[in-house]
Amino acid sequence: MQIKRAIPIVLMTFLTSWCYAGQVEKLSDGLLIHLKNPARNGARQVKLQVVSDKVIHVTATPDDHFTGSPSLMAVDAHGNAIKWDSEEKNETVTLKTASITATVALNTGAVVFRDKAGNIILQEQPGGGKIFTPVTIDNKSLYRIQQIFESPANEAFYGLGQHQTGLMNYKNQDVDLTQYNSVAAVPFVVSNRNYGILWDNYSITRFGDNRPYKQMSELHLMSADGKPGFSATYGDRYNNTVYVNKVEDKIDYEFLDRLSSLPATFPMIKGKVTWEGTVNADETGEYKFFMTTSGYTKVWINGQLKLDRWRESWNPGASVFRHLLQKGQPTTVKVEWIPETAQSFISLKFLPPTPAEGADKMQLTSEAGEKIDYYFMYGDHMDEVISGYRQVTGKATMIPRWALGFWQSRERYKTQDEIENTVAEFRKRKIPLDNIVLDWSYWKQDEWGSQQFDPARFPDPTGMISRLHKQYHTNFMISVWPKFYEGIANYKLFDSKGWLYKQNIKNRQRDWIGNGYVSTFYDAFNPEARKLFWSLLQKNLLSKGVDAWWLDATEPDILSNASIEERKTLMNPTALGSATQYFNTYALVNAQGIYEGQRATKPDQRVFILTRSAYAGLQRYAAATWSGDIAATFEEFKRQIPGGLNFSLSGLPYWTTDIGGFFVEDKYDQPDPQGPALEEWRELNTRWFQYGAFCPLFRSHGQYPYREMFNIAPDSSVAYQSMLYYDQLRYRLLPYIYSVAGSTYHHDYTMMRGLVMDYGQDTAVLNIRDQYMFGPSLLVNPVTEYHARSRELYLPAGNGWYDFYTGKYETGGQHITAAAPLQRMPLYVREGAILPVGPALQYTSERKADTIQLYVYTGKDGEFTLYEDENNNYQYEKGAFSNISFKWNEAAKTLTIGQREGRFPGMLQQRYFLVTFVGKQNAAGPDINNKKGEMITYNGIAKTVRAI
Repeated sequence: MQIKRAIPIVLMTFLTSWCYAGQVEKLSDGLLIHLKNPARNGARQVKLQVVSDKVIHVTATPDDHFTGSPSLMAVDAHGNAIKWDSEEKNETVTLKTASITATVALNTGAVVFRDKAGNIILQEQPGGGKIFTPVTIDNKSLYRIQQIFESPANEAFYGLGQHQTGLMNYKNQDVDLTQYNSVAAVPFVVSNRNYGILWDNYSITRFGDNRPYKQMSELHLMSADGKPGFSATYGDRYNNTVYVNKVEDKIDYEFLDRLSSLPATFPMIKGKVTWEGTVNADETGEYKFFMTTSGYTKVWINGQLKLDRWRESWNPGASVFRHLLQKGQPTTVKVEWIPETAQSFISLKFLPPTPAEGADKMQLTSEAGEKIDYYFMYGDHMDEVISGYRQVTGKATMIPRWALGFWQSRERYKTQDEIENTVAEFRKRKIPLDNIVLDWSYWKQDEWGSQQFDPARFPDPTGMISRLHKQYHTNFMISVWPKFYEGIANYKLFDSKGWLYKQNIKNRQRDWIGNGYVSTFYDAFNPEARKLFWSLLQKNLLSKGVDAWWLDATEPDILSNASIEERKTLMNPTALGSATQYFNTYALVNAQGIYEGQRATKPDQRVFILTRSAYAGLQRYAAATWSGDIAATFEEFKRQIPGGLNFSLSGLPYWTTDIGGFFVEDKYDQPDPQGPALEEWRELNTRWFQYGAFCPLFRSHGQYPYREMFNIAPDSSVAYQSMLYYDQLRYRLLPYIYSVAGSTYHHDYTMMRGLVMDYGQDTAVLNIRDQYMFGPSLLVNPVTEYHARSRELYLPAGNGWYDFYTGKYETGGQHITAAAPLQRMPLYVREGAILPVGPALQYTSERKADTIQLYVYTGKDGEFTLYEDENNNYQYEKGAFSNISFKWNEAAKTLTIGQREGRFPGMLQQRYFLVTFVGKQNAAGPDINNKKGEMITYNGIAKTVRAI
């Protein structure tokens, strides 16, 4: 009887699984399509899997069967009980959810995504746009993969991690996703059409034009005397001495291995190079130029200055620019370079105009993968798209409340006394502070990787950290590298297990400390190696009271400025496979080890990590990213803003910069800035500090001169007073900021918001790179020009705006010139905003916000939710938090304070709200001394307040 019952069940399963004439296999979570006529180097199979109503996982392979390693970025993205259906019609099969459809052409595998009304959201290029080029890497068969999508002319793209070229909208731009110091590659792109693509691949990837960059010689480059190439003059920057005149067909000194091609008689530390030539384009069109530079660089095309930049010599940065060239019309090119040191870098390459078939496309191309693998996310707005990203890659954890206060750091505090004296000075001057950071080299000089303090300089680290906690109410973060000097005990421990990358050891490559030491990194792709690394941190640092981790050089930067091929060799093989396949992912797995280790060791303390690199999924490991070792210039400052906005649009909400820039020009450091240099130094730090107060994380760091505000300017100066004001303001805004952080975890919100997130229907905002929303209420407008005392800015359409400082009302949808005296940065509050402002604090845990000034910016309906929890543990994951809602009804002129929802230990049972209504005829605000308002006693019961 049992056998007879089994027969129809098996038959039904067979019929259900192969429901479309053997070509479409119905899976428990989607469809597997076997293509009728696979194209050469195209897909043979395409799979659609339903993650949610608005998230579809697409994979494709040229093979007969799907194979592949487990995803590193995705976490439990499947298994949800989502209702979906499918139908076959007209040589297509369509998968339908409640919100979207995905239609696959049975002949080509091309996928088209539509909303429930049938409108196309995104479509792959006709024919599928999938290209698989077989490659063999370390004896493993892989593919170079490419996916091409159609893109309407008016589309805009954002995300892709943190890049420092100054671009905001990546439509028709090319973005190199290669981890590098100051570049964080995150393969997630979002569109103003409210969808996102998460590209599940770990190798070096190109967004945009995938053609190889070309050397300048391919532009028919001619020198002044008619020879093919540049006229290159290698001279002295201080006088008219010329060391070498020659003709060169390219400028390509991008990596260490290329520097040997420079003339042997050229002294880089005092040299200057000029390249001059004429190019003659093969076609008329816009040419794209790509530069990597350090030192001082200027570029002119036809006399037009295209680039003027300084970057520290040892850490070159990328720049991009374009120029229209006419076929048959010679165009002059001039490059001037002052390299500064013996290791400075420069390269200049280009791409000709985009071919017609490549216009209005969105392309992703990766060096190595087992299959094409991407997630399509759709939403009614960008926050919902990013929510889809976090559904796939993990929630952004709540960071400890103290991490939202001010951090002080420098490169570096050399002794225990320097740290304690610095914090004591902050407390003496009543400058708000929550975190002091100890950068690298606290160990003995020859013991990098020991995770031990040098007892000569740090005789009592446990006592020091205890005093920071108990006496100064300050947290302590420490720098930890995945690097080990050859021969130390920890090196031997990892080496005995085969958990080190050994190529740098074989090369006998020495670092820059003293006479140089041979070193390498551990293999963070090995889960047992991660556990061992954590055990060292636990034993040597966490046990002494360390609160948080600064994970440096996590690209991994085993040898700075090595070529890409050399960098692959230096980290090859990983425990998972070739370095080529896993090149971009080290920061993710390194952070994973620390996060999982600390949560197991101290489950009642929130983990917090700051890491120099990033990847998709990093947010689930309590990790933030800073923008790397950037230059202390206004031009570099300007580039940080779109870099941070796109990083946030990549789904990773916590980001920061070194306020003031990390590395300084000689004029600031010989031995101290004087005269005009001192004036510029103070203004740079002041403007950067104003911006930093409205970044998700607020921290000052950099090389000498010292970065404490009292070391930058005297306390009577405008610069000092401005920095103190914005530090104090940050703490007054903590009820607002912490509530936004709560929404980031509970509702997948984003703190630092490109204007397209909230005002995407206003096309004027699509390319704005130097303004943004900080949370739902504050429009931030940094001042990035030296000596500027006003700035042009745009007030987005859709609502009016109130000046934060004066309460003056301005209509939206207009460009204005806003006052920007040195002491203030233009700051506006959205009409309809409800802004909670707490008490003045010296540190975040000094007192609870028992009295909150509640500013209601009238003119439109508005709402805000005040979120609170225990600040430093994980009970919020179990429901230990509270919400108090505020709703303003413009028509009724009433503010409703909702009934408190939720509870947690230590929650205020009674508190006070001083309610102030701001209107066109009632200028008010946190920066206005007039504190008129109605004091409301609140004990958790809903109340209504009427505006007078």
